[in-house]
Amino acid sequence: MRQLIARKDFPEMDDLEDLITQFGDLARTRVVNEVTYNGKTYPLYCVSIGSTRPTDPALGLFGGVHGLERIGSEVVLSFMHTVLEWIKWDRNYKARFENSRLVFMPICNPVGIVNRTRSNGNGVDLMRNSPLDGDEAAPFGSIYRGHRISPKLPFYRGAQGSEMEVESKAIIDVVNKELLSSPLSLAIDVHSGFGARDRFWFPYSHSRKPFPLLPETYGLKRLFDRTYAHHFYAFEPTSRQYTMNGDLWDYMYEGNRKKPNPSFFIPFTLEMGSWNWLRKNPFQIFQSGGIFHPIKPHRRRRILRRHLNLFDFLHRAVLSPEAWRPADSNQNDEFDRFARDLWYAS
Repeated sequence: MRQLIARKDFPEMDDLEDLITQFGDLARTRVVNEVTYNGKTYPLYCVSIGSTRPTDPALGLFGGVHGLERIGSEVVLSFMHTVLEWIKWDRNYKARFENSRLVFMPICNPVGIVNRTRSNGNGVDLMRNSPLDGDEAAPFGSIYRGHRISPKLPFYRGAQGSEMEVESKAIIDVVNKELLSSPLSLAIDVHSGFGARDRFWFPYSHSRKPFPLLPETYGLKRLFDRTYAHHFYAFEPTSRQYTMNGDLWDYMYEGNRKKPNPSFFIPFTLEMGSWNWLRKNPFQIFQSGGIFHPIKPHRRRRILRRHLNLFDFLHRAVLSPEAWRPADSNQNDEFDRFARDLWYAS
């Protein structure tokens, strides 16, 4: 493994590399690729824990795709700390990894995190960097949907016909090798910045068409509602809020779906509602990344522990898919009807 070097300007990377050392032989770590910017080189780490058998299910957690939203990286790293401690003392928890795999890519856009920018070092928004276009024409002025005008503007997809960014390719590599190699996998991409409520989004964002795995998605939501009856998430398709061009997760999902023998794969996005942080502390808007990051120490600590139940639930869910996937065609049709009424009727 490459030498681990402390970076005073990059505490998230320091934390990740310290975790890699602490996990030791309990985890498998690889540098998927490296990004060089202003004379410095940053590794793109993937850490996986548990079974290497292709027949076992997997759960992937990704963070820091948008550098301004570095709290996403911190939330994934916080869960990694908890997983490490559970493995040390809870033999029942440790036994889960005999038949499942957790995959972590907490820092997907290291240059963006260091620079406190949404984009990577080339000015590209990684979450709009895929060649997949949205179904709807973007109205004039709605650059947030993804554009090819200039990297000087936010939400830039990259030039037409250009290769995808190194970071985007690295995410795809991890998904292909660590998740899609399993017959069943889920992914969670952790973001912040939209609205005052935490939202748990499933595809699509490139289209308002109903998601093909709608019955299974509804079954998972139904199980989560029953397990955590008082949870605070808005569980919904991304397209309920907006559609966009170049969505990286839609691109990977569609690529898998079109294979002759696709695996079962649902990529989710956890969109933490940072507007609520701003409402409670409006002066943080004048600080670097203040719109997208919980500045107050007590609020940051709350966010770092807030989503542990969700992540643990999803790990349990991949191990027990019979609890939420439709049991037969009748239940599949029933769940599909309920889901369409809930999410697509209006």
